Amino acid sequence: MDKLNHYRQLVCNCLTQYTQIKPTLGDIEVFKFFDLERNHYQIFHAGWDGYQRVFGAFIHIDLIGDKIWMLNWGKSLRKKLWYISIGTAKYNRR
Repeated sequence: MDKLNHYRQLVCNCLTQYTQIKPTLGDIEVFKFFDLERNHYQIFHAGWDGYQRVFGAFIHIDLIGDKIWMLNWGKSLRKKLWYISIGTAKYNRR
């Protein structure tokens, strides 16, 4: 398996786990968007917290060449732990 397909599989497997985590506040749903053709992957939240509308990307990852680009991720510690869990020591930030 080439590196890109390996990264695709790792990203999809990891991000699918995040769709199981529902925010505790409000009536907010978790959605996943995987564009396998263009290598864009996103987990986003949408819903209501009281009278406040909630919508936004929780995680956005692009695969560019043979690198994983994390465009949005809540906490840097989770990001580092994720990279360690998939076996890549370094990461690129955009």
